[in-house]
Amino acid sequence: MIPIAKPYMNAEEAQRAYDTILSGWITQGPMVKAFEDKFAAYTGAVHAVAVSNCTTALHLAMIVAGIGEGDEVICPSMSYIATANSIKYVNAIPVFAEVNEHYNLDVEDVKKRITPKTKAILLVHQIGMPADIDAFKDLCKEKNLLLIEDAACGIGSAYKGAKIGSHSDLVCFSFHPRKIVTTGDGGMITTNNAAFAERLRLLRQHGMSVNDRERHLSKKIVFEEHVEVGYNYRMTDIQASVGIAQMDKLDEIIGGRRAIADIYLKELKDIAGIRLPHEADGYFTNWQSFSIYIKPECKVSRNELMELLLEDGISSRRGIMTSHREKAYEYMSPVSLPVSEDLCDRSIIIPLYYPMEQSDVYKVIEAIKKFVG
Repeated sequence: MIPIAKPYMNAEEAQRAYDTILSGWITQGPMVKAFEDKFAAYTGAVHAVAVSNCTTALHLAMIVAGIGEGDEVICPSMSYIATANSIKYVNAIPVFAEVNEHYNLDVEDVKKRITPKTKAILLVHQIGMPADIDAFKDLCKEKNLLLIEDAACGIGSAYKGAKIGSHSDLVCFSFHPRKIVTTGDGGMITTNNAAFAERLRLLRQHGMSVNDRERHLSKKIVFEEHVEVGYNYRMTDIQASVGIAQMDKLDEIIGGRRAIADIYLKELKDIAGIRLPHEADGYFTNWQSFSIYIKPECKVSRNELMELLLEDGISSRRGIMTSHREKAYEYMSPVSLPVSEDLCDRSIIIPLYYPMEQSDVYKVIEAIKKFVG
């Protein structure tokens, strides 16, 4: 069976984790700091704050942005449910907006959904494809709104020559095993705002005024204070040590993924029954996922194609979910999002990972040609 995704890890990650375990410091310590510094340097952000996963990153971003009860935050429904959930965590209201055919928020639709209660826009870089950051920054400036980026899939992608993570004051990343780099699980928040960074570090560790690393390195007795109600959203040093090894391979991984995506784009472009993703000028995607849209006139349905691929030994996944159609959000007023629903219902994600055997890449291609025709 060809898997949909597979992390690229080997002896380097194992050795770094082994060394960290033997060091005796396995919770939030020097490796976390080193990982944060490496991540900030790579993305071009001033600060990077490591946390337990991307959902907790989004939650803390909402808090430091001052979003609270009754505030509205506009976000895509077409995203993993954690995007909307992070807004609910602070008792704010997710306002679901439409996406374009490239899976990212439609700025014109977002404009229609702004109300006096709107406090922020949560912009998602779906499947690793950068959204139009400048359009949303301009809109936020015009309407006095905050811009928060959900870059769970976006590490290594770039917009107009600058890496995702450097454009806004709150950008949240994921290190889940299906992402480009992984720490088993984990997250990161990048920011250029020193006050945000300071409070994020406070909140991730129970609101404690002095972190463990600083207390351990101090030559004097240090008594910490808990200055506000915080959370246990820490990353371990074991995870961070793995993350450092993964960052060393990041450009190699992305280069390999882009080479595979180029083959898919070249070999599948003439199939009339499907539509392929498009990387616009000025955009650089890490190809975290490769999503194919099955046109209504295609001779097989999306579900039929998935079944046929499975029988042929090829994994696939349905299109990105739409949160407004999940039971968790049934309580909200119905919202019309025809583009999001159509993309969700007619798209499949096909295998793409590094290193992927060329024979497997072409097996996927030949199967799609055979079944779609």
